[in-house]
Amino acid sequence: MPDAIVFDLYGVIARTQPEEARRRLVELAGVPGEEFWEAYWACRPAYDAGQDAAGYWAAVAARLGVRFTDVPALVRADVDSWSLVDEEMAELVCELADKGRTLGLLSNIVEDLVPVWESGHGRWLGRFAALTFSCRIGVAKPDLRAYEICAARMGMAPSRVLFIDDNAANVAAAREAGMSAELFTSPAQVRALVAGG
Repeated sequence: MPDAIVFDLYGVIARTQPEEARRRLVELAGVPGEEFWEAYWACRPAYDAGQDAAGYWAAVAARLGVRFTDVPALVRADVDSWSLVDEEMAELVCELADKGRTLGLLSNIVEDLVPVWESGHGRWLGRFAALTFSCRIGVAKPDLRAYEICAARMGMAPSRVLFIDDNAANVAAAREAGMSAELFTSPAQVRALVAGG
C-alpha cells in the first residue's frame, strides 16, 4: 500500500447532483435541459479553477444566448445540489484515519462550496492531512499540475500516493502524474484496496 491515500470528493465521499436538484436548476435557468447542461459543463472548468460565481453564470448565459433573471437563486440551487455527503464514505475516512492512514483530498470544487464543507463537515474533513481544492490552486483535474500540487502538499512524491476517483479521465491522469490510481466503485472496494496493501 502506498504511503498515502488521496480521495476525490464528488462521486466518492460526496454525492453527485440528485435528479430533483438538477430539475430545479433547469427550471431556474428557463432553458431546455440538454442545452443547459451542455453550457453548464462546458463553462465549469474555469469555475472549478477559481472563477467567481457571477463570471461563471455570465459565461453559461452567454453560451446559451440568454439572460438569467435570478442569478443568486441559480448560485444557491447549484451550491445546494453539490452539498450532500455519503455518510458511509465519511465514516470510512474516519476509520482509515483512526488506523493511522495518511489521507488527502483532491477535488474539483468551486469557491462557493468550500465553506459549506468546511463548516458542516469538519468532523471528517479534519481527518485529511491535506485538502487540495481546485478553486484554491487555480487548476483542476485532469490537469497533471493538480496531482503534482496535491502530492507536494502531502509532502511526498506522487509514486507514494494511491488516488481514488469516480472519473476515468481523472484516474488516467493521476497515473500519468505518477500516482497509483483506482476508479471508485464502493466503500467495500476501498476497504479491499486498503486491506490488500
